[in-house]
Amino acid sequence: MADDTLTFTLDNGSGQTGDVVIKLRPDLAPGHVARIKELASEGFYDGVKFHRVIDGFMAQGGDPTGTGMSGSSKPDLKAEFSAEPHNRGVCSMARTSDPNSANSQFFICLDDARFLDRQYTVWGEVESGMEHVDALPKGEPPRTPGFIKKATVG
Repeated sequence: MADDTLTFTLDNGSGQTGDVVIKLRPDLAPGHVARIKELASEGFYDGVKFHRVIDGFMAQGGDPTGTGMSGSSKPDLKAEFSAEPHNRGVCSMARTSDPNSANSQFFICLDDARFLDRQYTVWGEVESGMEHVDALPKGEPPRTPGFIKKATVG
């Protein structure tokens, strides 16, 4: 039970910070949850920018280069698509056109995005702190991107 959440301490790019607590969903995506927890525990997400934030859609991060073109050195994951709806606050994995290409990049839905259902792997849902996700600077990429100061499991 102690490791069923992930907390991102976000910085909105202006020094204002806040915690986003995400309930992990291993019942939907055990492989993806294991990867997210592994990366967070290794410090991989600490300092990583939200490189793509589209108002009314989603905030994407998880690329150590901040470009949206990279991931971790670990192998890509096999898709774990489900019928879980992509509603506001849902956390899902980003990928290329290859369904089995998710690695470390993820996105948090800022609004309902049901057109993504059954095409992307849902791995969590924001329990608290969604206002800090909403406060991330918008853009592709944002001029002054928000970032994850610290990611902690548990």
